Amino acid sequence: MGRHLVAILLLLALAGCGGAPAMKPQATNVQATVRPVAPRAQAAALAEVLVGAPYRYGGSAPDGFDCSGLVWYVYQSVGIGLPRTAAEQRAAVPPVDVDHLQPGDLLFFQTPADHVAVYVGDGEFVHAPSSGKTVTRARMKSPFFLLGFAGAGRPGP
Repeated sequence: MGRHLVAILLLLALAGCGGAPAMKPQATNVQATVRPVAPRAQAAALAEVLVGAPYRYGGSAPDGFDCSGLVWYVYQSVGIGLPRTAAEQRAAVPPVDVDHLQPGDLLFFQTPADHVAVYVGDGEFVHAPSSGKTVTRARMKSPFFLLGFAGAGRPGP
């Protein structure tokens, strides 16, 4: 009988081994990493969404934009105030070297006179070109824009 008691006790002791081990909660130091999107990047993304909106001289709303109205609108939408005209916008933002452009930086052109656009990355920008056209995406390396390029600036914080 002694042997049977030992076998039963051994079986009871081993019975827990076949199941999932009891897990004790462990404290972890894992935090979700959520990167806030910078306002300039938000402005660039909004400018891309507005591609296709009509051009309207003096326009600063999705029903029609001129170049500086587009810039004013996307920055106003992300909480950064800018003056309304391209010349005033250029005077209001600190310059940035073209080799260090980031999405949301402003590009200024003299051809056409006092033209402004929003850089969106990869050598491309969004702008409201002229009457009869729509807000569009263009490449900085286009000969037309290379010849008229007058500088870049970085709005906001």
